[in-house]
Amino acid sequence: MPYVNIKVTREGVTAAQKAELVKGVTDLLQQVLGKNPATTVVVIDEVDTDNWGIAGEQVSIRRSRGQ
Repeated sequence: MPYVNIKVTREGVTAAQKAELVKGVTDLLQQVLGKNPATTVVVIDEVDTDNWGIAGEQVSIRRSRGQ
């Protein structure tokens, strides 16, 4: 049973986009590894930008500078 955890920053990912991610990852695991879609689990975690860091800085600070 594959378990895939996708983490994204909480910046307006829509329900439709999440649904597309879940379907796309499930389809990819079936195509590449032959995994059964009925037993494939996909979890999407949205993380506040204050709780996500890149290069020693919070994403919220980087976004405020346009990065």
